[in-house]
Amino acid sequence: MKIAVTGATGHLGSRVVAHLQKKIDTKDIVALVHNKNHATTLINEGLEIREIDFQKRESLEKAFVGIDTLVYVASKTYSVFDRVGELENVLAAVKKNEIKNLVAMSFIADQEDNPFVISPFYGYLPRRLAGTDLNYAIAKNSLYADPLVPYLPELIERKGLIYPVGKQAMSFITLEDSAEAMATMALNEDVLKSRRTYLLTQSRSYTMPELGKIMTKVTGHEIGYHPVSVEEFGKIYAAEGDGAELASMYKGGAMGYLHGLSDDFAHLTGHEPEAMEHFLTRSYHE
Repeated sequence: MKIAVTGATGHLGSRVVAHLQKKIDTKDIVALVHNKNHATTLINEGLEIREIDFQKRESLEKAFVGIDTLVYVASKTYSVFDRVGELENVLAAVKKNEIKNLVAMSFIADQEDNPFVISPFYGYLPRRLAGTDLNYAIAKNSLYADPLVPYLPELIERKGLIYPVGKQAMSFITLEDSAEAMATMALNEDVLKSRRTYLLTQSRSYTMPELGKIMTKVTGHEIGYHPVSVEEFGKIYAAEGDGAELASMYKGGAMGYLHGLSDDFAHLTGHEPEAMEHFLTRSYHE
């Protein structure tokens, strides 16, 4: 059985590949990438590399030949139109190659009235898959904890978190745990046949004062909570190219839409997800 992973050189996809390598022979894994020049490590590890372009259905149809299970890690774009087109191209190529199994990445912000700009896609994904005859499982990730680590120096300087979510809590998962769960899903026949969504979170969520206390303990610097408005947040990070988009996500967070909790990770993997304090302590180096 061959399992293919899209985005195999990315932050999540590369970790999914690594977890699959622990469980099955490398020859049974296909790394789907946008540019082979970025896949040197995977090539050196002996993986089969195939290039894809999500916006060109023909490239997907060619790359999916001989695949039994596809792990679909979506591209990083805030364009709903592009994401939907990408998904439709993926499903068309899956159908042409008679692939039976699909693991799809999703995100917790999928509520019908969530203002996050890409939320419509996350609402579309499960409904679209429900209309297929695929065996599938959807990995609905909570917020990734990993970006908090490089963010810590800025938070130390600011002396506080500034996310505009008020008193609402937010849920997190590490990229490593998300990848382990997705690799496990791809190898579990019962999970693939479940045609359901699995919410991946740590065992608890955090209000911003609670998260700040953990960060204070880990860094030794006082990190409180000094929220700015949604508009101000967007302006602060506009230069990074996604300030408005992230601001819309946290606007949904202020509505209570980023705090869901689940024990799905433990049921899938047989162990608890890494806790926030442990992750930050392990990852932070002053």
